[in-house]
Amino acid sequence: MKDAKNFMMIFRFQPNESYQPTQEELAEQGRAWGSFIGNLAMRERLVSTNQLGFEGKKLNADLSVSEGIDVAGGKTLGGNMIVAANSIDEAIEMAKDCPILQMGGEVEVRNILPMTA
Repeated sequence: MKDAKNFMMIFRFQPNESYQPTQEELAEQGRAWGSFIGNLAMRERLVSTNQLGFEGKKLNADLSVSEGIDVAGGKTLGGNMIVAANSIDEAIEMAKDCPILQMGGEVEVRNILPMTA
């Protein structure tokens, strides 16, 4: 993967506070994510991954602080993953196996630009 670039997969989903998955459903979701992440790692495509919690605060431009997380268009961020791929289209192909899609969520794939000082 000499010419590979890093791309970020951003996972969004619609939270449903009225539905609590069963332990079996949670275990199945965990297995699906483990398989997805493990497959990318075995293929040496996984750079890093993070799951986001449901507690948060927002620091606004006026330095005021708001409680809670953003839910825009009914969806919130669930986490992200950085993968190595030769193109954004290849990264999209990798994302097609993402378990968030079976939950009705979506994966946004973006190129990563290096920060320079």
